[in-house]
Amino acid sequence: MSWRLRVPASSANLGPGFDALGLALGVYLECRFQPAPALKITVAGRDAHEISTGDDNLIWTTATTVARDRGESLPPAAIDIVNDIPLGKGLGSSAAALTAGVVIADKLLGLHWKPYRILDEAARLEGHPDNVAACVLGSFVASAIDGGGSVRAVRIPLPEHFQIAVVVPDFTLPTSTARAVLPSGYSRQDVTFNIQRVALLVSALAAGASSAFPIALEDRLHQPYRCALVPGLDEILRLRAPGLLGCTLSGAGPSVLVFFEQGYGQVCDLVRQIFSLQGHNSEVVATSVCTNGFHIEEDRSEERRVGKECRSR
Repeated sequence: MSWRLRVPASSANLGPGFDALGLALGVYLECRFQPAPALKITVAGRDAHEISTGDDNLIWTTATTVARDRGESLPPAAIDIVNDIPLGKGLGSSAAALTAGVVIADKLLGLHWKPYRILDEAARLEGHPDNVAACVLGSFVASAIDGGGSVRAVRIPLPEHFQIAVVVPDFTLPTSTARAVLPSGYSRQDVTFNIQRVALLVSALAAGASSAFPIALEDRLHQPYRCALVPGLDEILRLRAPGLLGCTLSGAGPSVLVFFEQGYGQVCDLVRQIFSLQGHNSEVVATSVCTNGFHIEEDRSEERRVGKECRSR
C-alpha cells in the first residue's frame, strides 16, 4: 500500500491573535510513502538541501514518536518528499512536517484517526495549536487547547473579496530568536487592546466586513518587540493604500502576510519596496488560501505501472 499526502503551509498569529489564529496557505509539503524493508527518504523541491534524509528527519522522528508514545514500533518506510514551503521564514514548515509525521504514523500503524484526533496529536507535539490547526482544517482557524489537552478549533472560510499574499524576504529568523525578545508579562492595557482587536478580526473575517481593517490587525503582544529583528517591519505594519487591508508578521517572521481586497494584489510591491530599501530582496510566495487542510489518498500509480508492465510481457 502506498499513499500520497499533501500538507499546506500556514501563517499564524495574524496580528493580534498570538498563538490562537492560523491561516492555511496554498503552498505545500508533499509526501509519497509506503512500507519498505528499510528507511529510505528522498527530498526534492525548495530548500531541499536543508531537509535531512536520515532518521533524524522531522517527519520521520514525529512518526516514530507517535508510535513510541503508543507503545508500538513503526515499520520502516520509503518516503519521497517534495517541499515548496520556505524554511525558517514563518510559514509553518515545521508544523507541516509534524502534521505529515502524524498522518504517516496513522497510516503505517493502521490507527484510523479522524482529522481532529490528528490535530490533537500534532498540537501536543508542537506545543500550540495555531499552525497545525490550519494544516489539518484549512482556511482561517481559531483554536485553543482545553484543560484535558484536546484542541477546540473553529474553521471560517475567508470571504472571496478578501485575498492574501505572503512577501518572503531573503533572510531567515529562527523562531527561538523571535520568541526570546518577547517580555515575560504584559500590562492590562496591552492585553485589553489585543482582546479587542482579535475579537474584531474574527468577526470581520466571518462577516466580510472590510471596514474593520486595518485596526483589526493591530497588535501589542509580539510584533512591536520583533520589529528590531525584521528590518522595515515597523514601516510595513503602518502601510496604508487603496485596496490594502493591512499587513502582519507571518508567524514569528520574517515573512509578511498581506491582506488586500480583490484586484489589488499590486499592494505587495509596497512591502517589497520597503524590504529593498533595507537592503533585502523579497518575493511573493503564497497568493491563495488552502481551503481544505491536508489531503491524503491511496497512490495507485505504482500498481498501474506494474500491471502495465505485466500485460506487455
